[in-house]
Amino acid sequence: MENTTEQIYNLKVNHLNKMRIAVIGAGAAGLAALRHCTSQSNKKSIEVICYEQSGDIGGTWVYTPEVGRDAYGLSIHSSMYKNLRTNLPKEVMGFPDFPIPDNDKSYLTRTELLDFINTYCDHFELRKYIQFHHHVVLVKPLDGDNMGKWSVEVEDLEKKKVLVEVFDAIMICNGHYFQPNIPELEGHTSFKGRVLHSHDYRVPETFAGKKVVVLGAGPSGMDLALEISKHAHQVILSHHLKVPILTKFPSNVIQKPDVVQLREHQAVFKDGSKENVDTIFYCTGYKYSFPFLDKNCGVKVDRNMVTPLWKHLLAIESPTLAFVGLPYYVCAFSMFDLQVRFVLRFWQGFKKLPPKENMLAEESMELKKKLSEGLHVQQFHMMGSKQGLYYEDLAKTADLDPLPPVLTSLHNESSQKFIDDLLNYREDRYKIIDDHTYVQL
Repeated sequence: MENTTEQIYNLKVNHLNKMRIAVIGAGAAGLAALRHCTSQSNKKSIEVICYEQSGDIGGTWVYTPEVGRDAYGLSIHSSMYKNLRTNLPKEVMGFPDFPIPDNDKSYLTRTELLDFINTYCDHFELRKYIQFHHHVVLVKPLDGDNMGKWSVEVEDLEKKKVLVEVFDAIMICNGHYFQPNIPELEGHTSFKGRVLHSHDYRVPETFAGKKVVVLGAGPSGMDLALEISKHAHQVILSHHLKVPILTKFPSNVIQKPDVVQLREHQAVFKDGSKENVDTIFYCTGYKYSFPFLDKNCGVKVDRNMVTPLWKHLLAIESPTLAFVGLPYYVCAFSMFDLQVRFVLRFWQGFKKLPPKENMLAEESMELKKKLSEGLHVQQFHMMGSKQGLYYEDLAKTADLDPLPPVLTSLHNESSQKFIDDLLNYREDRYKIIDDHTYVQL
């Protein structure tokens, strides 16, 4: 693989006219990529194409009642369920230059948020750059005369044709809520009841009268335990959270430690207790997945850490490959926007990449720090309460306008309220006063 400085240098020298960028996915991250690639200042220097395998924009925010496979035999991407309301206030969910309009509530339904994403798309006239029903099959680096460029093999699903295009740079915006992470519990093959992952959950009525174990107390585990409790006979929320959950659940929801074994009709818990159950409901998160990436791209997923990357974003071995949107527990849309602006500063030559060994050392130091704080490798991309430091670092490194600190402080408050008062926190209303201040109405 050619060294990072040469690859970026070639990008500038060989394409003084137009740099060709491929964007994979037309969710919120892909739209942020298109918005900046097609801005007035970039229109003359960038040609961009976005490939979207479905027929809609919005990515994971697009609800489809079907699960499993779509009409083209591809895995259904969205994990959206029918009754979802956002678990963050709209005040931290907009884009830096395009906030969600004010209204009488802070926590929106999935349809309201998807409407907002469509409004953003149409405001910046982005649809014309998107090729719908185009499934990316393979992304690989080229060599020889095309050294430093990328081949993208894409299937036009409607015409049943495979196309191969060449690009100077790639922004991967395929999200990370579509490949279920399902732990292999002892005895999982012997369990005779129903087993599903939150990726395939749509409506709560299917749990009517059942005794259900919900594995995991992250945002989806907490929310779904509460939602299905209105129909289920009993819900057992199984988790290993060290911080106590202060939420007062309905009387038919109980908490237990991790499940250590499954039997035909029974779950065995870490404390030795056993329960006869009908359903195992995995709310155990997702795996980062890039099935279209050739092994020569220089990036791998190791225990759910995408590596080696600079700033959770640029492939160190191939810096014209960017992964937009990997960090989680963040103000997502604002972060996507900042990440895209960061990437373009380097790709367009306004900023110079540090030496490869410096970038590798930076990633290694960050991992060591997180491990020393008691986190695991698979939590490397988790930001949470420290997300503000990440935004500041991106902005400072690329000489960009920073995101207002009020986003982080409001995000942190609402995340704590989610744990402390799950039943009522969505009734809270907020107003941002300035870059540092918000009030609860």
